[in-house]
Amino acid sequence: MNGIKDIVPAKNGASDKPFDMAYAPAVKVIKEAIQRSQARALHAVNSEVLSLNYGIGRYISENSRKGFWGTGALAQISSQLQKEMPGLKGYSETSLKDMRTFYEEWNAIINRQPVADDLQSTALPAGMNGLIDDMLLLREIRQPLADEFNWAEFMRVPFTHHVMILRKEKSLEGRAFYIHQCAMHCWNKYMLRDNLKDNLYYESGNLPNNFAETIPNQQLAVRTMKAFKEEYLLDFINAEDLYADVEDRNEAVLNKQIVANIRDFILRFGQDFMFIREQFRVMVGEEEKFIDLLFFNRQLNALVAVELKDSRFQPSHLGQLSFYLSALDRTVRKPHENPPIGIILCREYDRVVVEVAISDYTKPMGVATFQLGKNAPEDLTRVLPSIDALESNLKGLVTSDGKPLVTSDGYQRSVSSDSEESEDAGPAAK
Repeated sequence: MNGIKDIVPAKNGASDKPFDMAYAPAVKVIKEAIQRSQARALHAVNSEVLSLNYGIGRYISENSRKGFWGTGALAQISSQLQKEMPGLKGYSETSLKDMRTFYEEWNAIINRQPVADDLQSTALPAGMNGLIDDMLLLREIRQPLADEFNWAEFMRVPFTHHVMILRKEKSLEGRAFYIHQCAMHCWNKYMLRDNLKDNLYYESGNLPNNFAETIPNQQLAVRTMKAFKEEYLLDFINAEDLYADVEDRNEAVLNKQIVANIRDFILRFGQDFMFIREQFRVMVGEEEKFIDLLFFNRQLNALVAVELKDSRFQPSHLGQLSFYLSALDRTVRKPHENPPIGIILCREYDRVVVEVAISDYTKPMGVATFQLGKNAPEDLTRVLPSIDALESNLKGLVTSDGKPLVTSDGYQRSVSSDSEESEDAGPAAK
């Protein structure tokens, strides 16, 4: 057109001009607001679906368990629903049974404790007797239930996920764990299926950590949780050497014994760990710092710093470990590696203290405990008799012919299978 190019309006008012990065913060703010609104809308829909299925589940439970419904009732009901509501999905015979299970399993938990006098009644509203209360769950979970369960997370998890969890996990603690993971990390049904199959709740050891909050890749966060246990049995450690008279030597001795038995330690720690060095030196400014034990995990593609604390956990331990992780990130980590991970290995901890302390850190860290297998538990040593008591009891025993089992000089009299006395065998108890 006379050398003049046609001007085609940009779609949706978009401009062909390069984006001015000065407006990037505005785009971010608007985008996040849209995403929050979408999440709330989905949450509202999901809550309605869960409450509807819970109400249907109660209706089916009361009629099929206690009522007059006979064998094959659910199959007939499902079939007729499909005829009267063409295209209806999610109401097969199996789904109706799942709704019944959903109600029966969670009703026992929701109504397990007496509620305050001023709470709303969970009975059907007037005029609905014999019908389905599709708002039942929404009203029941507003009651102040047990503090240990997060019902807001419960309502964010899709019904299909709930069914999978109820089928595969039988403990309340395990179910709460998977519900939390689904709600916090938006697991799809395939991720949930795989983690249920891998027994994540049991295999991870459930050590207190911040992996989910500090590792953006959720699959990597899950693998990291699986890589560490809550407690490690270090039965190759010589407890007598560890508790020497000299103060402040315990952790040094512990460190040396672990290094001397590094093969056994790695077997306890888990697969894919490679030992790099003890007392690993890192330079920070003009100062040098030393990390107790440094590993590399092939599956996580990350350095793992382990700090040994032969004492009860203190919040200050995390500050030291976080500093080491920052130093590793700056000076040691390769470009293709994931950020370093830190583990505090201590004698004992208060889980609530650890969870509060670790929540504000941005470096991936966890806290585990260790036990020395050669140490008898304190509770056991209190009930076991002393050596003197054992000797006294032995001296009171006699053989079948009335002779003392232990002689006057402290030797045990050996008795053959035919109850005939033989030569003295040796000291009775030393």
